[in-house]
Amino acid sequence: MMSNLARSLESDCKAISGCDALKRIIDPRGRDIGGFEVKRILPSRGMKSVGPWVFFDHMGPADFAKDEGIDVRPHPHIGLATVTYLFEGELQHKDSLGTDVTVKPGDINLMVAGHGIVHSERQPPEVKQQPHRAHGLQLWLALPEADEQCDPSFHHYDKTELPSADITGGNAKILIGEAYGKTSPVKTFSNTLYIEVNLAAGETFALPKAQELAVYVVKGSVQINKAELAEHHMGVFGDTTGVALTTLADSHLVLVGGDAIGTRYMYWNFVASNKELIEAAKARWQQQAFPKIPGDAEDFVPLP
Repeated sequence: MMSNLARSLESDCKAISGCDALKRIIDPRGRDIGGFEVKRILPSRGMKSVGPWVFFDHMGPADFAKDEGIDVRPHPHIGLATVTYLFEGELQHKDSLGTDVTVKPGDINLMVAGHGIVHSERQPPEVKQQPHRAHGLQLWLALPEADEQCDPSFHHYDKTELPSADITGGNAKILIGEAYGKTSPVKTFSNTLYIEVNLAAGETFALPKAQELAVYVVKGSVQINKAELAEHHMGVFGDTTGVALTTLADSHLVLVGGDAIGTRYMYWNFVASNKELIEAAKARWQQQAFPKIPGDAEDFVPLP
């Protein structure tokens, strides 16, 4: 969804003692993305990834006046898959494969960059004709080494395709992966979890099993043993066997995790298992040697 416009990616992270399950709490850090602020969660100091997830931005809620809105110019990616998920608003995705799709709340956009793709994200003209709001998440998955130079591809999943599981006091929507007896149809490259959970206050929720797992509080707050995880903070867990959260208020949560991806290097919008791939991508973008977006090739975000 968003281009990263800064050289420095990291947010703040602190280690936690006194709770065997909860290892770290990551504080949000505000970043300007094309005229509005997002909360940067991953990567953070001391926590570069959770499972295959190497980037986590919470956008909004952002309110825009008429004729204003999100307008992210063409920019490149390599070595990752972007995952766009909206709670409110709409975004028009265009890329160098010729894709032209409007993302609506509850849908999943999975854009696989592989050896190189260019895309733009803008709000449709009809949305900008009146005051509007945008609210959602932008995540990046690092591709396994065997796939990081694959051909780029794009996959859109309508909200009706994504399964939900009823849980005591709420609902869990399985966006990617398998949990609570449900399996998402979204393409994966390694064991991956991405789950949206809505719970009433005072409910207890058991975390799914994963090699690495984190919980982000979109709204509300939760308690793990004696530790509290506040709104807009992420808790990163070790072994989740038998771990449960208790909601201190009506809460909207997102769970991410999966198998550890190993060392990845990141610069701007490039992710790779070795620095040579990043240096090559930087040179390609400076030379404008990436493919162009049909119908959106006049402007671009320069290399920072």
